[in-house]
Amino acid sequence: MTTVFSNAPDGARRRFLKSAAAASAVAAVPSLTLAQTADAERQFAPQAGTWRTFDVTTRIDIAAPQGATRVWLPVPSVNSGWQQSLDSSFTSNGTASIVADGRYGARILYAEFAADVAKPFVELTSRIQTQNRSQDWAKKNVPAESAQALAQWTQGTHLIPVDGIVRDTAKKAVEGARTDVEKAQKLFDWIVQNTFREPKVRGCGEGDIAAMLETGNLGGKCADLNGLFVGLCRAVGLPARDVYGLRIAPSAFGYKELGGIPAKLQGAQHCRAEVYLAGYGWVAMDPADVAKVMRQETAQWIKDPKNPVVAPVNKVLFGGWEGNWMAFNNAHDVVLPKSSGAALGFLMYPQAETAAGRLDPYAPDTFKYQISSKEITA
Repeated sequence: MTTVFSNAPDGARRRFLKSAAAASAVAAVPSLTLAQTADAERQFAPQAGTWRTFDVTTRIDIAAPQGATRVWLPVPSVNSGWQQSLDSSFTSNGTASIVADGRYGARILYAEFAADVAKPFVELTSRIQTQNRSQDWAKKNVPAESAQALAQWTQGTHLIPVDGIVRDTAKKAVEGARTDVEKAQKLFDWIVQNTFREPKVRGCGEGDIAAMLETGNLGGKCADLNGLFVGLCRAVGLPARDVYGLRIAPSAFGYKELGGIPAKLQGAQHCRAEVYLAGYGWVAMDPADVAKVMRQETAQWIKDPKNPVVAPVNKVLFGGWEGNWMAFNNAHDVVLPKSSGAALGFLMYPQAETAAGRLDPYAPDTFKYQISSKEITA
């Protein structure tokens, strides 16, 4: 059975029809050797204005089903000035449908299989358009969102509390800041200066920010570091949110750690962040990727954000990001429909359960799932 589901506004569809044939990749800038970067800054300058179109496919095969089997896949749910989630289609030998999270609007493909289905599978393909983001700080003319619309983005969640040690840390970090932009910059800098990328952490990390601060263990991955940034922002009254997604193409600027390999994207999950700043609206942020470049882009661990490898990334990711990435959702505390397991802190990885319990989403070879992307250029 193949089912097509569309989430694209009419305007996005019209733009897709006009631009899909003409969409082209940003020209790649050759990566530099470590010796070369000692003398010259790398280029990292994504600019908005060029839309790219991708089909992203996730295939789940349950190799060892036990009893009834259930599968959940995140479906792109974001429609904005930098991403349009167009059509999604799926095929399965079970019963499948797309459902939505009631609070955040995150869409989920849910498939269930009877115990007598020997080889359960489900395959999801989503077409999206994405573009770079680059903040023009000289223009402060975005209409304000309502206080009601922004309220949920200042509240705490299970993994991102906004009181106690989180609030104390945030208040200390923003001392001396007068404007919201200054507060956001101080918090961004605090993450870059005080946390670090820990490659041994599984997946994208747990995102338990209070535990990080209480233990003093500030190493982690994107769900930890960007989650901490979001929590610190919320704790001082800045609306902020995580954006959970997937790297779908190589970086056009030669940064191997800031892109994905289209044929093999399992493990390419990455969450980013946004902060709402009056006059500017929702602004792109990604201090976790600064930390990733510092730790993993070169053979040496770079600990100075002014290093020529890191400096352009550190500058741009406060207010921008490269559009070689697809967003799924902004959801926290996700309850999977008909699941017997606990709620998830976030939904960024495929999930499945058999009678033996929930499968490990961080072991795609055992779980048996593959993710790939294809850019549509004609």
